[in-house]
Amino acid sequence: MAHPFAKTVQSFETASGKSLKFYSLPALAKAHPAVKRLPVSIRIVLESVLRNCDGQKVTPEHVAQLANWKPTAERTDEIPFVVSRVVLQDFTGVPLLADLAAMRNVAQSLGKDAKRIEPLVPVDLVVDHSVMIDHYGNKKALDLNMKLEFERNNERYEFMKWGMQAFDTFGVVPPGFGIVHQVNLEYLARGIHKMKDANGDTIAYPDTLVGTDSHTTMINGIGVVGWG
Repeated sequence: MAHPFAKTVQSFETASGKSLKFYSLPALAKAHPAVKRLPVSIRIVLESVLRNCDGQKVTPEHVAQLANWKPTAERTDEIPFVVSRVVLQDFTGVPLLADLAAMRNVAQSLGKDAKRIEPLVPVDLVVDHSVMIDHYGNKKALDLNMKLEFERNNERYEFMKWGMQAFDTFGVVPPGFGIVHQVNLEYLARGIHKMKDANGDTIAYPDTLVGTDSHTTMINGIGVVGWG
């Protein structure tokens, strides 16, 4: 099935000479002029809705509704916003991984392919609330505390390791690399993501994030924060 807004796809060349494509909001504005006056945050959401429009979960009507967004209009409809990635902390990520494992068990018991149970967007679990301070005041304190952490919670980390191997879109950042905000800013965040579309073309799109923390920081995109 052809993308309903295939005509909005345009190409650009990176500084390194690579050719990429993207869903152009200026191209969409030819049919919906109000796009030109939308706030930047709404435009980022609109790009996601436009790119993920499949005629079923995300319809052309959804695109039109958001493209003609008005700040004082009554809010009656939900926006089918698909984020680029999810960041979890250990106290929310481990229960989620347990849920995914349980769903795979149920799928397998029903004779279904358990591999079909997979996060739809990349998920990173950052372990930054686990290490206790048993040793302090010397250069080996971190290493000693880390060793105790892995000894005390060996089964927990084996479970996380299994999750990394079992799911293609699930990653774990172990303790010792920094708090989730630092790890997100320095290692996980990226300004632009890339994906292959149905035609095999490489589509570039902005970074958007759901973080289960009180103040997960975003870079060059939009972040949605939730309490786990």
